[in-house]
Amino acid sequence: MNVIATSSARKDPLLQPLQIKHLTLRNRIMSTSHACGLEEGGMPKEAYQLYHTEKAKGGLALSMFGGSSNVDRDSPNIFRQLNVGVDAIIPHLQQFSERMHAQGAALMCQITHLGRRGDPFAGDRLTTIAPSVVRETLHRSIPKAMDEYDIGRVVKAYAAAALRCKEGGLDGIETLAGGHLIGQFFSALTNRRTDRFGGSLENRCRFALEVHEAIRKAVGDGFLVGIRLSVDEGVSGGLTFEDCVAIGQILQREGAVDFFNAVYGNMDTIRSLVVENMPGIGAPIAPWVDAIGRFKHEVKLPVFHAARMADVASARYAVSEGKIDMAAMTRAQIADPYLVEKIIAGKELEIRPCIGASYCQSAQRPSCLHNPATGREGSLPQKLVKTDGPLKRVVVVGGGPGGLEAARVAAERGHEVVLHEAASQLGGQVLLGAIGSWRRDLISVIDWRVAELERLGVRVHTDSYMEYAELAGLQADVVIIATGGLPNVDLLEGAELCATSWDVVSGHLTPAAGAKALVFDGTGRHPAPLAAEKIREQGADVVYFSIDGQIAEEGTYSERYRWKKRFLELGITPVFESKLVAVERVGTRLRATVVNEINATEHHLEVDHVIVDQGTIPMDELYTELRSDSVNKGVTDIEALVATRAQPFASEAGMALYRIGDAVSSRNVNTALLDAYRISCVL
Repeated sequence: MNVIATSSARKDPLLQPLQIKHLTLRNRIMSTSHACGLEEGGMPKEAYQLYHTEKAKGGLALSMFGGSSNVDRDSPNIFRQLNVGVDAIIPHLQQFSERMHAQGAALMCQITHLGRRGDPFAGDRLTTIAPSVVRETLHRSIPKAMDEYDIGRVVKAYAAAALRCKEGGLDGIETLAGGHLIGQFFSALTNRRTDRFGGSLENRCRFALEVHEAIRKAVGDGFLVGIRLSVDEGVSGGLTFEDCVAIGQILQREGAVDFFNAVYGNMDTIRSLVVENMPGIGAPIAPWVDAIGRFKHEVKLPVFHAARMADVASARYAVSEGKIDMAAMTRAQIADPYLVEKIIAGKELEIRPCIGASYCQSAQRPSCLHNPATGREGSLPQKLVKTDGPLKRVVVVGGGPGGLEAARVAAERGHEVVLHEAASQLGGQVLLGAIGSWRRDLISVIDWRVAELERLGVRVHTDSYMEYAELAGLQADVVIIATGGLPNVDLLEGAELCATSWDVVSGHLTPAAGAKALVFDGTGRHPAPLAAEKIREQGADVVYFSIDGQIAEEGTYSERYRWKKRFLELGITPVFESKLVAVERVGTRLRATVVNEINATEHHLEVDHVIVDQGTIPMDELYTELRSDSVNKGVTDIEALVATRAQPFASEAGMALYRIGDAVSSRNVNTALLDAYRISCVL
């Protein structure tokens, strides 16, 4: 990182160094450990390292990694963790450390034993273990109660794992309490023992103290050791704030830790994860900072904290007010790994905002909903550079997220870009998606790109419906069609009698209070639940059918939780694994035929409105008309696309034609942005 700090940046609380023993952290911004999904066979290989190194290049002080790295065989890999229980990881850690230290960042790993949070049917199919036989709701296992042999074995495994991390050149490690094994000993909800490891709070701390004492003996005092600790479990019968302060003071008194990574809540249910541990879109920003600040007041060691620390202002407040020592802006740096660099340069307005969409928790993790380069650092550049080839005239048709991204990236590359949008407002389908009880922040996907186009000087024309003759006369070198799609209502009969989720969400259809409306969800995405929510709030009686086995099947677990909660609040009872096949008019009402996919039985309902969501079909007329005029005949070479190479016809004279996003097929925001990025970053 080679950025000259502004005078105000030099006084910024976030940019002040922090000393912990021998280690000097260059600022107060870090990334906490998470299972990023890039490991290979439990090892942090090239892709894993590049993902973290990019944030180091961007200026952060400390990157934690590992996301529950396992210390022993009966703590299996169930959500793509690392395996610090074997020596084979040491060379990867050494390479990783060298990369991070070369960029001026510190590196630490989180090590843990899952305890009852594991899976007896994963890995080596060993029973899970815990202080007592208490089943976890979320991960379902019924554990074996640990005996003294198990305790001694796991203590040794922690120490051996910590030593591997030291030999790997890391600056430190943290253990994880929370819902993991150490935390299971802490909490009376999970520790019902009557021996020396149970009963009093002091006894329930004994396992953690033995673990940390063994770690200290293995690694020495020159290697930092911390713990990720909840300051309040927030559930009846669980650890209170006072309990957690006492635990922190015991660990501090015994010299067990050098820092606390403080969080709130427990991890035993989806609700606790979504509402407390990892709050996302719709949740308050930095909701637990005050609670963490009260904890910090009671201990003497540095305190780190992460929980929707999504924006610089919140992080700056938390540090400046002495509530935390390190602001863990983990998801914010998934959205923009150069966040720190932009703060230093006085360019905070250019930071791509984290909106809490939780896409980084999906099967595609660590992808950010609106940063397609994240997780692809080996093939896609996070920082765009000017092209060293000829400058091109690029015309983008369509002002949804994909079109805006294509225009932004091409302009960053130095090309002359103009964008035409048929509607009066930029945003496309995101304008419809950014409504409802908890999804308003989605509009930042659009707002940030609009601001970037203004900064880059891109000419943007709204109310500009482009036709073949107009576009052909622009003499463009590159035309990118990002016209999106239109709702697909595909039924055996009666499609013309149906409305779409777009009709409802846009306000074109407003059922009367007391009207009965059937909503059919054929995608498992957000439009159908959004439509159901809106008309229910307006007083309609909603019957909801989904082709899937659960609501929001294509969403993340946090999104599904929020929709389940919202439907409960609204009194909507969804019916799953059912398909709408036909609609006919019966007098003044509509008769819908729904088939249950399990037993193939038909059900008939009379309603006032039928609202359908089945994705979109491409608006590709303009693309089709232009294909014969283009040098590439509208073909995107997929080998070049995936490899991030220039398209085969890129150097030929004439117009190259591409289409992206829903103009190709019905997908999601991230995929539209990825299409745009892959095409435009090599122009």
